[in-house]
Amino acid sequence: MLNVALIGFGLSGRYLQAPFFETNPNFNLKTIVSNSQNPQNFYPSVQVAKSLDEVLADLAIDLVSICSPSLTHFEYAKRALLAGKHVLVEKPFTATIQEAEELILLSQKQGKVLSVFQNRRFDSDFMTVKKIIEGGFLGEIHSFEIHFNRFKPVLNPKKWKEMVSPANGILYDLGSHIIDQVITLFGVPKDVWGQIFTQRENSEIDDAFDIKLDYGKLKVTLKSSLLVREDTPRYIIHSKKGSFTKYGIDVQEDNLKAGMMPQDVDFGIEPFSQLGILTTEMNGLIFKGTVETEKGNWALLFQNLHDAIVDGKKLLIKPEEVLEQIRIIEKIKH
Repeated sequence: MLNVALIGFGLSGRYLQAPFFETNPNFNLKTIVSNSQNPQNFYPSVQVAKSLDEVLADLAIDLVSICSPSLTHFEYAKRALLAGKHVLVEKPFTATIQEAEELILLSQKQGKVLSVFQNRRFDSDFMTVKKIIEGGFLGEIHSFEIHFNRFKPVLNPKKWKEMVSPANGILYDLGSHIIDQVITLFGVPKDVWGQIFTQRENSEIDDAFDIKLDYGKLKVTLKSSLLVREDTPRYIIHSKKGSFTKYGIDVQEDNLKAGMMPQDVDFGIEPFSQLGILTTEMNGLIFKGTVETEKGNWALLFQNLHDAIVDGKKLLIKPEEVLEQIRIIEKIKH
């Protein structure tokens, strides 16, 4: 059993990570750093710390999960590795390639596991898309789109989210997820083009983007905006054989906010209204029908992290893979 410390108890710490550490018997959620609310109201047995220093001084802590504002990720991860802790970093991993490479080299030197919380590799919709592609239902794909939109015209009440600073803005926030998904499916693109926009009134950071990734015959489009009231399909895939479209988004975050836990029977199961539509040619026949959505399973990330630390198994989310994501973001931003 690994003793875990969470640094931060906002959206990620409270909803997206703590429930998985709490319900996995291979982890003991020992300490949570929070200065804004009392985590013991939700997890009575946890210890509450006020700083990273307290956590790093605790020799019993094996794994530090960094869920603090993105500006702190590099510094906190570096300090945790130097203190001899394994580290999980919320996305975005770092603001720059240089910082990411430094952390990777340091983790290797320290002999500690370093991973990134790219939880949306284990979203129900993405796992369904992955199954469609790897199963050969569409054959050779020539067009692949992901749209990650929200309708949030009012500025975020968390002031740090709206500050102009390294690793802030929608490209680092939502873009890091869908760029990671594309790299997971297709590898490193041959070329990248993109634009970021500021659309909301009084916004000082980028809150929309349009990215094109060139894979030769395959062309990938990634789009996001905080001013989309009526959503588009989330995934649109075209090939010579047919097409696949999928509306809606994985429900795990909403489940967790509603008080569900990962072991609940209905956890991670999308409603039937979000089933994807597949049109393809099979053995000379045209098929059109709905595709059952895979069950979302972020728990896979946590179990794999334990297995990598304890048993030396291969990480599902290697920080070296995230380097390519940051390289794409840096090229578009600059």
